[in-house]
Amino acid sequence: MPIPQTMTYVQANGAGEADVLALATGPVPTPKPDEVLIRVQAAGVNRPDVAQRQGAYPPPPGASPILGLEVAGEVVAIGGQVTALSVGDKVCALTNGGGYAEYCTAPATQCLPWPAGYDAIRAGALPETSFTVWANLFQLGGLTKGETALVHGGTSGIGVTAIQLAREFGARIFATAGSDGKCAACLNLGADAAINYRTQDFAAEVKTLTEGRGVNVILDMVGAPYMARNVRSLGMDGRLVMIAFLQGSKVQEFDFVPVMVKRLTITGSTMRPRTTAQKAGIAAELRDKVWPALNAGRCPPVIHATFPLAQAAEAHRLMESSQHIGKIMLAVG
Repeated sequence: MPIPQTMTYVQANGAGEADVLALATGPVPTPKPDEVLIRVQAAGVNRPDVAQRQGAYPPPPGASPILGLEVAGEVVAIGGQVTALSVGDKVCALTNGGGYAEYCTAPATQCLPWPAGYDAIRAGALPETSFTVWANLFQLGGLTKGETALVHGGTSGIGVTAIQLAREFGARIFATAGSDGKCAACLNLGADAAINYRTQDFAAEVKTLTEGRGVNVILDMVGAPYMARNVRSLGMDGRLVMIAFLQGSKVQEFDFVPVMVKRLTITGSTMRPRTTAQKAGIAAELRDKVWPALNAGRCPPVIHATFPLAQAAEAHRLMESSQHIGKIMLAVG
């Protein structure tokens, strides 16, 4: 199939509510020497997309202004420096933007093969959560076999992957969620315990579950309101890893004494500003450690809903409602 000169993509007509998203026509991007051009079949919808649409998360210099940080599809062109991929390969990719479109470029080193038996929707649901969870829960957080982790937002895309991978690699995993139904979903995914944050104090529950020892690692996307309780929930040499601030990043008053007494580490990261080389390193570890589990049928993504590209606004409204369990996807083409 020849590559057309123009494509359909989702354009954000200014910053604002989901209604600013609409289909538009523009040029097909040209891959840089280290990139591939992918004919997109599926794109994931993620919280950073919502933040970018709202004007709160601008793309870094040189990145596509089009929304979309993960895709799955077929390689249709390769840059001159690319040797590990070929035209016709089925890949999923962590992109630097541009995913809500019929064609998207991505660094070749940020591409991974579709796991065995996967279609585009399932493959496209993997990159953003896999890269984020691996980089933060395992690399930064240092979670190892036999340790215990607490993940907030257990039924989000990130939360689902964190539960699955923590269990896959031999850790105990607790999760918080906002309803009894979502807590049940966390348990079905393999969580050792699930805490309804609307009706229970997660710090008190963690103390009971760990017989006062606390957890080794916490993966948090809520932010300021959870800070003090996160610190109370950590055990000796515990690690708090921040990946988002959905309820604010500024704490009015905070007592650092427990940080010193328990030798805690407070850290965090964002994925998009990392260099191509840094993302390539994460991709290599995923290929080596996580993809064998996916190929064996373990840790599959949970797809809550799939929308056509033209209904990207509806997908964003669902994301903002927080009614979903797992991934929200766009089917392209």
